[in-house]
Amino acid sequence: MSVAVVVVGLEHRSAPLELLEQVAVPVADSGKVLGKLRDRANLEESVLLSTCLRTEVYAVVDRFHDAVVEVHELLAEKAGISAAELEPYVTVRFDADVAAHLFSVAAGLESVVLGESEVLGQVRRAWEHAHDERVSGPVLAGLFRHAVEAGKRVRAETAIGRGTTSFAHAAVELAARTLPDGLAGTTVVVVGAGEVGAGLARAVVSLPQHHAPRDVVVVNRSPDRAEALLAALGAPAGLRTVPLSALPEIAAAADVIISALDADGPLIGAEQLAPSGSRTDRPLLAVDLGVPRNVDRAVGEVAGVRLMDIGDVRTSVDNNTRAREAEVDAVRAIVAEELTRYQETSRARAAAPVISALRARLETIRTAELERRRPQFASLSDEAWTQVEEASRAALAKLLHEPTMLLKETASTPRGERLVEALRILFDL
Repeated sequence: MSVAVVVVGLEHRSAPLELLEQVAVPVADSGKVLGKLRDRANLEESVLLSTCLRTEVYAVVDRFHDAVVEVHELLAEKAGISAAELEPYVTVRFDADVAAHLFSVAAGLESVVLGESEVLGQVRRAWEHAHDERVSGPVLAGLFRHAVEAGKRVRAETAIGRGTTSFAHAAVELAARTLPDGLAGTTVVVVGAGEVGAGLARAVVSLPQHHAPRDVVVVNRSPDRAEALLAALGAPAGLRTVPLSALPEIAAAADVIISALDADGPLIGAEQLAPSGSRTDRPLLAVDLGVPRNVDRAVGEVAGVRLMDIGDVRTSVDNNTRAREAEVDAVRAIVAEELTRYQETSRARAAAPVISALRARLETIRTAELERRRPQFASLSDEAWTQVEEASRAALAKLLHEPTMLLKETASTPRGERLVEALRILFDL
């Protein structure tokens, strides 16, 4: 039986931001969700990919329709709605379309920010986490490894990764455009020291001197991680870290707050950003990159506070991708090449067990027959007998060449399955 691979999920092109927030799986919860996938009867392997605007389950399945229903129900449970309510927004892909989609995701073609840099690491870590949780297996390992290779090649051989290719940089640029005088001389607070938070801090401290903030403060739940980020950035002047508990004090002196915490709901409310109920004395721009959102929507109603979210960043980058769009054809060509290479490798891998068994079976017959006939040729020298053995081995290799190539070419197809079954019966494999 051929291996069936599916991907079931929601993405920014088919689902509203509010729903993407509901199904998003924070890193802290991914182990629990992977455990639920492992317990599903029709899922043999699984990988959960949950990024800022995408939550997808890749799976090797037993019974296709039952497996899709199981994943669909799990996503609906995470969203807190019925499967029927979720259904209009769910995308299902299977077999060859799964690899084509994942390769495009890793290449940055499916991201809101075309050529986005963070997604490649997210794809890699999604598989690593599934592997660590013992939910993934050899089929998805091969798929995800090759997708990462394709993504790396795209960024090495095309210019799609140049310029603003991350939500972090896009959010900083949006904040700078929103303020009358940009970020120069301001105090910018970055909440979160994970991947996106690190990108935010890097984007802010790398601004030209005449556009640079006066102070940059990284706020994080784990002080050690924030300090590690500070060290990784070279501890530039004006950059410091504080624990999350100090946010109200830090926010009082802030001009811009950009939040990217990995959390399962709002952690920042009006009481932290505007304890007095107003910010008219010191206006504040808050940019929330959390999915789910980090900042309570009520913050946007506070006088003197302007609240923006990932939807605003998404709109902003739509006008900033023309240069990279010129690279799309080249990227798609690389993705197509890598997809063909992956498919050829997968077909060969699928045929490998029966080919190996066939070779072993015939080799056993060859060596047994030679051993049985050896006494009849006692007059042959050792050198001559070696030549007989080599001739028989060469004849067997030539005999197996065409059947082996045919098995590889037709593997994972109905014809290939029939050929495999026939060989198993004919040679008792």
